[in-house]
Amino acid sequence: METLIVLFGAFTATLLIIWLTTKRLELSFSGSVAMALMLVFTAIGHFVFTKGMAMMISFLPWANAIVLATGIIELVAAIGLLLPSTKVLTGNLLILFFILLLPANIYAASKNINLQTADYTGKGLSYLWLRIPMQLFFILWVYFSSIRNNQKSK
Repeated sequence: METLIVLFGAFTATLLIIWLTTKRLELSFSGSVAMALMLVFTAIGHFVFTKGMAMMISFLPWANAIVLATGIIELVAAIGLLLPSTKVLTGNLLILFFILLLPANIYAASKNINLQTADYTGKGLSYLWLRIPMQLFFILWVYFSSIRNNQKSK
């Protein structure tokens, strides 16, 4: 749920700052900034709570390394969303990344993996099921803020 608070909070703040300074409503740019900040937030979580997040993919070799790598991917994507020359490519790759994460979220929810162990204070099983529609929401967010509107303007 914190990710949604960061996403909507950053989106609202960015919209307001741009509106107050330029009197323009920049939905696409604000959406990209918000997603970038959310990705930084989630990347930090991957670095701080590596052991707890690795539980979801513990059946894979190098689970902790995969969690750290996803954090790095999120940081790189955050930067890519903010650069006009890489925004559309980053958006496409980020959608692919979110699709690739779906099986881990489905696996964790379907196997009743309790994230409250392994030094990680998770939200429990209901939160795991909520992550699946959130992932789909993030895909739509990236599409509309980084890809669709930028392809129309070319």
